[in-house]
Amino acid sequence: MQTHFTPERLTDPTIARSEKILRSCVHCGFCTATCPSYQVLGDELDSPRGRIYLIKDMLENDRPADAKLVKHIDRCLGCLACMTTCPSGVDYMHLLDHARAHIETTYKRPLSDRVLRFMLAKILPYPNRFRAAVLGAWLARPVRRLIPGRLRGMVDFAPNHLPARSRLEDPQTHPATTPRKMRVALLTGCAQRAVNTDITASAIRLLTRHGADVVIPKGMGCCGALTHHMGRGKESHAMAAANIRAFAAEIDTGGLDAIIITTSGCGTTIKDYGIMFEGTPLAADAVRVANLARDITEVMADIGLQNAQAPALRVGYHAACSLQHGQRIKDAPKDLLRAAGFTVLEPADSHLCCGSAGTYNLLQPAIAAELGRRKVATLLATQPDVIAAGNIGCMMQIGTNAGVPIVHTAELLDWATGGPVPPRLTDIVSTMR
Repeated sequence: MQTHFTPERLTDPTIARSEKILRSCVHCGFCTATCPSYQVLGDELDSPRGRIYLIKDMLENDRPADAKLVKHIDRCLGCLACMTTCPSGVDYMHLLDHARAHIETTYKRPLSDRVLRFMLAKILPYPNRFRAAVLGAWLARPVRRLIPGRLRGMVDFAPNHLPARSRLEDPQTHPATTPRKMRVALLTGCAQRAVNTDITASAIRLLTRHGADVVIPKGMGCCGALTHHMGRGKESHAMAAANIRAFAAEIDTGGLDAIIITTSGCGTTIKDYGIMFEGTPLAADAVRVANLARDITEVMADIGLQNAQAPALRVGYHAACSLQHGQRIKDAPKDLLRAAGFTVLEPADSHLCCGSAGTYNLLQPAIAAELGRRKVATLLATQPDVIAAGNIGCMMQIGTNAGVPIVHTAELLDWATGGPVPPRLTDIVSTMR
């Protein structure tokens, strides 16, 4: 793609990066075949190629975002399927990040949108606030018909159950229960801490059983992904910086072989810390942290499962976009489940997003609901006993209407190697006896 940025503008490193990305696009349109929003809406401007044109025009002319551009950028899930498909290697992720940040600083959204985004940014990354918000949603359900628009969607999306707080997630070290092979830190996340503590518990058991000392670092919190993808750079960088300092302290004091992540959306962002903090005082530590960040299935694939003996269950595997497209991890989760003894089933549309995408299902509920409906239908077509995924957002999005239990891949691997039955599978297991 030909660009016309002035030399003065290209002195800005962010502009220079985006200009390079724009130039790599050859207009081929392969991205339209795998873009979820384009599949639903059929609008060229709701495809990666169309959005690239809009972003190019905005950045090249150094103008504020307008309502038309904002509408189409907001409809982008950021699933990054286009990057997997693109034959030219267009780095759409960082171009989209730039566009979202530009929108946030140059465009004044309608009041209702500003209020909703403010609420999401101030609630979701904080487990205690998230739990309080869920309780508030429960109280609001009797009058949900009186609640306007997308706020009603937030009430509907609130889980029906909240687990007790887990002390396993407090800062501490969980020692290996077999001969020690490595020392790792474990990200406990934010929303996941509020709605599903079973995932972290399973990850700790699985890792310690396979020879890892598991450290829960002091000062760790939200990775910054939720606010980062809303274009709220100041907030996201503050959260990310806190994590970088927490992980760097563990690297310096006891050494780390890996930073383990069980929420793939977080993993994509943490692996990008080096670019996020480029040219800042935290740049060196950000790179160290990013280079150590690994999804739990990456590490378990390297270690190898010990004494795995899974029950005869058909597992419908949902490939989270942030895992298969953002991190390019496609085979490890499925190979591990098969090695454990499960029968792994893949839906026909495994490359397409379920519609969760961080806060997308709350900000774009109609499109998200259609994508969720399609994803559930193709998963159920495989006739699974259980669905497995590697991202809490996907699990909530799919689990709402699946009618089949959905659990984290780590929960199944923990169970197959000697751990307890995942709580969501107790009814299935009782019928197998």
